[in-house]
Amino acid sequence: MHSREEKLERFGRLLDIMDRLRAECPWNHAQTIRTLRPLTVEEVYELSDAVLKDNEAELRKELGDVMLHLVFYSKIAEEEGRYDIGDVLDGICEKMIFRHPHVFSDKKASDATEVSENWEMMKTREKGGNRRVLSGVPDSMPSMLKAFAMQDKARGVGFDWEEKSQVWDKVQEEMAEVRTELDAMEAAPGEAPASVWGPTEDSSEEFKAAYDRAEAEMGDLIFATVNAARLYGINPDTALARACEKFRRRFTYLEEQTIRKGRSLRDLTLSEMDAIWDEAKGLGL
Repeated sequence: MHSREEKLERFGRLLDIMDRLRAECPWNHAQTIRTLRPLTVEEVYELSDAVLKDNEAELRKELGDVMLHLVFYSKIAEEEGRYDIGDVLDGICEKMIFRHPHVFSDKKASDATEVSENWEMMKTREKGGNRRVLSGVPDSMPSMLKAFAMQDKARGVGFDWEEKSQVWDKVQEEMAEVRTELDAMEAAPGEAPASVWGPTEDSSEEFKAAYDRAEAEMGDLIFATVNAARLYGINPDTALARACEKFRRRFTYLEEQTIRKGRSLRDLTLSEMDAIWDEAKGLGL
């Protein structure tokens, strides 16, 4: 492991490299904060993949990529005379000190739960006390993560179920409401083709209204399911990512086995597909 001096030296090297890239590389010089945004989102997802796959080599690499982006944004701001990496680091240091009074002052916290609850309360006191509990949840955050973050922040100020088992009544309630609205949508005239997401211009007003209600209720059901996962200490995004990866493994096995037999997936019956799918499950895929 590196000493503190070696770490600071390497951080300084990265700053020097960024200075040269902005001055001498046409592509780097052309970037703006807005053009970097989609690239940063991609890098964060790649970092997330490395974490989920428990790939240490990839994780170290992706952390470096994200670090580069943080320095990149700060360098652009410095060139525009707004702030620099020093201001960024000062800001996060002051924020951490303010939000951890149990570490940096005489205030004590008994456990991690109390720390988490105090964290949300401390955030509402920032900016003169005008900050709202949910204002820190980004609008562009993926909906699954947004739901989880909003629920967790609400929990931090005491807005939560008294008993976690109570959430299942809400899940069942939302499930019943979804089925009711889906049945109404199916019965409405002017149903959209199966290949189309949502109503079309030719859909009847009755179908459009039924679809809107069904979509809203489906959202409520998913939100309630995310809440259930949170209450039981399961990150729903991680759980769904695992389910997606499992589906990918099993469906790929189904596809490969079909190709080896010289057939197409479209030629198989559903029962034939299910049999191969069960093979994949039996192999632990």
